[in-house]
Amino acid sequence: MKKLIAALAATTALTAPALGQEIEEFRIGILGGENAQDRLSSHECLKTYTEEALGVETKLFAPADYAGVIQGLVGGTLDMAWLGASGYAATYLQDPEAVEPVLVKINMDGSYGYHSIGFARKDSGITSLDDMEGKVFGFGDPNSTSGYLIPSIEIPQEGEEITMESGDYFGEVKFTGGHEQTIVAVNNGDIDAGVTWADGQGNWEDGYNSGALRKAVDAGLVDMNDLVEIWKSKPIPEGPIVLRKSLPADVKEKMVALVDNMHETDQDCSYSISAGESLGFDPIGHDAYLSIIEARKSASQ
Repeated sequence: MKKLIAALAATTALTAPALGQEIEEFRIGILGGENAQDRLSSHECLKTYTEEALGVETKLFAPADYAGVIQGLVGGTLDMAWLGASGYAATYLQDPEAVEPVLVKINMDGSYGYHSIGFARKDSGITSLDDMEGKVFGFGDPNSTSGYLIPSIEIPQEGEEITMESGDYFGEVKFTGGHEQTIVAVNNGDIDAGVTWADGQGNWEDGYNSGALRKAVDAGLVDMNDLVEIWKSKPIPEGPIVLRKSLPADVKEKMVALVDNMHETDQDCSYSISAGESLGFDPIGHDAYLSIIEARKSASQ
């Protein structure tokens, strides 16, 4: 931890004249994935701890889509966010000096990967992508790693006839707006199948240990016994918590220490901000996301 703080301080000293500066407020962006009120509620404990640590008013922002958080970070109107890997790649590609990754969520087995999970209602009779021909497939947000980027690359590899063009193999490829919206749409039968994210660990009936399915189970939105997994991606690197690069060094140090120690100091808050069970957060750097940045570049060409 001391080495990380020293490294952050050195980085800040090199990249911005931030030492000795003060901030008047701290602004945390929360990615889409569930409705705005639930996002704000689950991060209220982080807001309270941040105000205690920094001594300034802290504000939570829950934009309607991923782009809202990305633009807030690029534009300097947000100071911190937990991004997906693709969201970080998008932010970095727009402005390499906007943010720096500092922490990543650690799964119960010590890893920091997760999966894009394809799922359908059990009573639909759909058990694999082979059953999805001509059917409606829902994806969350164009800037979501598990909700679009990785599935858009890996799903077409499952069969020569499968493409992501709406009306080609799938009857319709539809954006729902976020992970929670996808889960609810599949559960309600509004779409035939969808993708969302989970760590892939623990029990299916619990919505796995952490992720959007676990959050949906906790919120009483779904009974996992009504759903079935039809596809799972290769492991994806969990997205980072990022801080605005130009923040004062002491602010970065305090926020890294706060979140890094959350699992030990308040497990309920750690559960809320981790989207389920985890071992908390550990340090991470830019190099962990080079493959996702390249995938994002390729997808945009």
